[in-house]
Amino acid sequence: MTDERRWYAGVDWASESHHVLLTDGDGRKIGEKIFKHGGEGLAEMAAWLMAMSGVAEPRQIHIAIEVPHSPVVETLIERSFKVHAINPKQMDRFRDRFTLAGAKDDSRDAEVMASASRTDPRCFRLLAAADPVVIELREWSRIAEDLGAERNRLTNRLREQLWRCFPAMLDLESDLGAEWLLDLWETAPTPHKAIRIREATVAKVLKRNRVRCFDAAHVLDVLRKPPVQVAAGTTEAASAHITTLIARIRLVNQQLREAHRQLDALTGDTSSFVRQTALTQTKHEHWPGVGAKIEHRRMAGAFLPNHPNLSTH
Repeated sequence: MTDERRWYAGVDWASESHHVLLTDGDGRKIGEKIFKHGGEGLAEMAAWLMAMSGVAEPRQIHIAIEVPHSPVVETLIERSFKVHAINPKQMDRFRDRFTLAGAKDDSRDAEVMASASRTDPRCFRLLAAADPVVIELREWSRIAEDLGAERNRLTNRLREQLWRCFPAMLDLESDLGAEWLLDLWETAPTPHKAIRIREATVAKVLKRNRVRCFDAAHVLDVLRKPPVQVAAGTTEAASAHITTLIARIRLVNQQLREAHRQLDALTGDTSSFVRQTALTQTKHEHWPGVGAKIEHRRMAGAFLPNHPNLSTH
């Protein structure tokens, strides 16, 4: 209904509380209040908006906020309010209409959003409830990304310790988080033990991990290179450190495999609908050479309502 009366609210959200300001269709301030974050506080916010505006339908209230998805957004959408998101950088430009001061002011920011959504609605993006599978897909994608970053940090620390006392092992594998290399170090953790280990023992490690790019003889040739000379106790100290790192790397490897399994399952569950929508919105018929991680992230991002090119973050 084009002649339907509207109210406009701005929500300046935070981790502990949210500052809300409500105006009428002419921009006059109706009310302003702070609500604590939580189920009770968000329910109170929705009830306050309805009571202050006096509307019969929540869809008559247009709410502006700087995040496209959060508990605040989901609560308001669930109650049928019209929720619109704006980019924080664009929000900065609208703020200049009210003040040139750079200091943070929750009340002013809420007023700026309410005013801008009334005067410049084209700059906002109307939000809609996301598909539950897409929410899971997005979250598992972030989990996999976080685990990958943690794995890189741990393997970099492992590299430092091996360089300190057993640099020959660095010549065998660029991915120091590879399970076969972790097994090999546990079998021959020092240059001294590498000299005494049997070829058959190394062959078992390679066979168990399905390593076929080289044989046990080559591995032993690399491990038995002349060791670096270190101070007494250095090898023992580094080995103790490596033991703790390997335990954490194995855990991250396990969690990363589970994250990828979940991503593959979610992608498969939505293959007919999710994949087609993603392809349509990104205007690609095929994704040659695109890895699973990138594919999962693109498919999750393709489900941002009314704005296919907007980032998921």
